Amino acid sequence: MNRRRWNVPALAVGSIFAMAAGPAHAQRGPLVADRPDFTEAAATVGRGVFQLEFGYTYEYDRPEGGDDGKTWTHSIGEALLRVGVLSEAVELRLGLSPVSVGAGADGRRFTETGMEDVYLGIKLALTEQEGLRPALAILPQMTVPTGSDAFTSGRTLPGVNVIYGWDVTEDVALAGSTQMNRAVTGSRGGEEEYAEWAQSAVAGFSVGARAGFYAEWFAFFHAEPDGTRAEHYANGGFTWSFGDDLQWDVRAGAGLNASATGFFAGTGLVVRFP
Repeated sequence: MNRRRWNVPALAVGSIFAMAAGPAHAQRGPLVADRPDFTEAAATVGRGVFQLEFGYTYEYDRPEGGDDGKTWTHSIGEALLRVGVLSEAVELRLGLSPVSVGAGADGRRFTETGMEDVYLGIKLALTEQEGLRPALAILPQMTVPTGSDAFTSGRTLPGVNVIYGWDVTEDVALAGSTQMNRAVTGSRGGEEEYAEWAQSAVAGFSVGARAGFYAEWFAFFHAEPDGTRAEHYANGGFTWSFGDDLQWDVRAGAGLNASATGFFAGTGLVVRFP
């Protein structure tokens, strides 16, 4: 559920490890990624830097609790291009995500494959951490109706994400994000729009010069026309840096309530072109 991260139930990813990498808007040293956790990084990539983040996610759910009614999703690519422009504090973002969704019920199965709507965003780094004041960034974002018939919302859906984080020690960091985005009740131009809120909290830990891991909670709150429902998730993951400009990650998590997706896992790479 990667690029769908903020207009339908989604498992978007970010990086707590950005907090431990230095100032909120400077990335000339350690690589700062927006994956594999849900919480985006408060840091931008830096002026003149191109960074490509991509991966694969598998999701499985059995909402009926039996063999029938199960669904599974393969999100392949999950490409996010981040480009630093104008200054160290400004970043342009473009996301594309091919997806394949399968479902089974009453002994029958079907699969739908296509593209989700294009994601566009601008990340603005506002402040660096100073004492208890966190590193802070704001991310205006939207999806535009370019996806396949089965996956497009049929309209432009805007939103905004506020990201904040603290270095606790050289090896421990805390971060979170609060976002509100427009969503629809279904694909292909769903009849009703509503506000979807998302909240996250994450702790990240560095292990030596190359490794890191994190533990995270995040939730979606859907203010739909027929009432509000919530999805709560827990997830964790691991990163390994092969060099200054290449990082590999793995992650896994599970839904914590009946509305949430049952299980998800994935892996990915981040490549920086300074």
